[in-house]
Amino acid sequence: MATILDRTRKSDVGAPTTVDAESTLIDPTALSRKTQSSSRVPRSVQRMIGPALIIVIWQLVVSTGLFNENTLPRPLSVLSAAWRLIANGELQEHMSISLLRVGYGLLFGIVLGLVLALISGLSRVGENFVDANMEVLRAVPNFALVPLLIVWFGISETPKVLLITLAVAVSIYINTFSAIRSVDAGLVEAARSFGVQRAELIRRVILPGALPGFLIGLRLALTGAWLSLIFAETINAKRGLGRMMSDAREYFQLDVVFVLIAVYAILGLISIFIVRALETRLLTWRRSFDGN
Repeated sequence: MATILDRTRKSDVGAPTTVDAESTLIDPTALSRKTQSSSRVPRSVQRMIGPALIIVIWQLVVSTGLFNENTLPRPLSVLSAAWRLIANGELQEHMSISLLRVGYGLLFGIVLGLVLALISGLSRVGENFVDANMEVLRAVPNFALVPLLIVWFGISETPKVLLITLAVAVSIYINTFSAIRSVDAGLVEAARSFGVQRAELIRRVILPGALPGFLIGLRLALTGAWLSLIFAETINAKRGLGRMMSDAREYFQLDVVFVLIAVYAILGLISIFIVRALETRLLTWRRSFDGN
């Protein structure tokens, strides 16, 4: 929002002189664009400098003999292993299974987390029943639930999806509940003073105000989903990225291990970019500091 710095100025003889409002406006967005355009290196290129430096250092460490190639494979060896796994279709087969598990876990977890956040956030009675249980579940490490899930549900797909669902639901719940309770009370009272009914109040005031918190929870939930997938696929999975990782570790195929680490990293980055795109599209009304 532009800010007018000064409406009038004093002339030399003390008479007020009107200043053109257009000349006294400061547009932070325009300043941000000007700062970005003044940079000679595109932002996308700047983001690639860090990973490129890591690869260069990695190659130098192996080439100089600081690490044995049997314990730290060369970057080219990792690329060769990645190409081999893609060419024979093995990577795509296992990744499709993992993506399906994460997809179901995200779907169920987002719905569960949102429902519980609304119950708890919109009602003190609901908070008394729900919040303490979710905080306890938040404090329990995911991998600690694996033995229980195996005993209760066996080694089918259910415990794998359920483990991811719980991780997602907790992240969505914690952030959405906090966002609901952080909505400006003045806005709520103002809406009530105009006779806005509760359903309309929730739809027009509380939910839009809680949207930024939900998106933060979604970003954390996506990260938690990929982490939980690793634990989930240790439950006697026959296919999946976690199974590939276990086999590669057992047969000391470190090049394959590095390929899978890179796959997890890429999937995590794609998830973050998707959430950021949603934030850009859904939060157009909110101005935030961009670092310039």
